[in-house]
Amino acid sequence: MRAAVIPLAAALLAIGVAFATGFDQRTVLPPQLEARFYGFFLDRYPLFTVAIVYGLARLGLRILRPGPAGWPRRLIGGTLAFAVFLAVCLHPTFGGVTLRLAFASGGTAFLTQQAMSAAYALGSALAAMVFATALAFGALLIGNAPARPRTWLRAGLAIVLRYLALWFALAVLGLAHAAGFGNWPRRAMTGEDAVLAAALACIAFLPHLSCVRLTTRRDRSQPAQAAA
Repeated sequence: MRAAVIPLAAALLAIGVAFATGFDQRTVLPPQLEARFYGFFLDRYPLFTVAIVYGLARLGLRILRPGPAGWPRRLIGGTLAFAVFLAVCLHPTFGGVTLRLAFASGGTAFLTQQAMSAAYALGSALAAMVFATALAFGALLIGNAPARPRTWLRAGLAIVLRYLALWFALAVLGLAHAAGFGNWPRRAMTGEDAVLAAALACIAFLPHLSCVRLTTRRDRSQPAQAAA
């Protein structure tokens, strides 16, 4: 398996584990974790859990892959990177500032008589901005990218392409219920739910994987940009 597909494989594995174990809201969690995990945003955007796993795997891949940064920098920076990423995705409860900003901005746009599609596009765009920034900041903390020269034009193009790919990914995952995904986690994930979730995850993240491969094939000099 190519290293590039590990984040998507991790996301698909998470879906498989949730299905195989029957994980749902009846699953007992530590009280503090349960109060922060279950709730409105998990019910409304359940597949954001897949995005969180994908992001964590991207950061983990940066820590483990060969590069100029020493292991102390990778481990300390990686720990901080995970903490920052999880904070923007899970604090104060599931969704963190990422989904709260998206929901608030999209809701405001709709209340000002914008089309629902425009409101959804705005919300998912802002969510992708927070998500991508957290990944880029984490990559900067880890600092494990090959040092090669790159023009500002190519660096800027890489940032734009990867951001647009993440925008597309979060927009696709946010449409899970509209696509027919069931009431997980209020009930256990069915086989149909699992297949649909896996299909949506592939549709969502394959463009980002393609962008990462395309924009890093020759030059990967910008640590903060390479993970976004």
